[in-house]
Amino acid sequence: MTKVYKILPRAEWDAALATGRFEGSAVDLTDGFIHLSTAAQAQETARRYFAGGAGLVVLRLDAGRLGAALRWEPSRGGDLFPHVYGALDVGLVEAVTEAPPGPDGVPALGDLPP
Repeated sequence: MTKVYKILPRAEWDAALATGRFEGSAVDLTDGFIHLSTAAQAQETARRYFAGGAGLVVLRLDAGRLGAALRWEPSRGGDLFPHVYGALDVGLVEAVTEAPPGPDGVPALGDLPP
């Protein structure tokens, strides 16, 4: 199945673990959905929106398990991006990895399975 990813501060993930649900980061709450990226989109997302950030993690999810809450919508450059409408059950997260800043300040996401 297709994997999708969410980059966020570790503190937000820890708060979600405490409640069992991730409601979204500030931009998600403003936009009305949780922004996700595919493996191919994630590094550019990291560069554009998270450069200079520290204490970041990457959540990996199986798109197929997100059900009707997941919508693929046009965004940057007309590419379809995965968006989740509603809170994300933390039990759906398959893996959490650290995303330390690289030498250029952009979070290093490592090898993300598609």
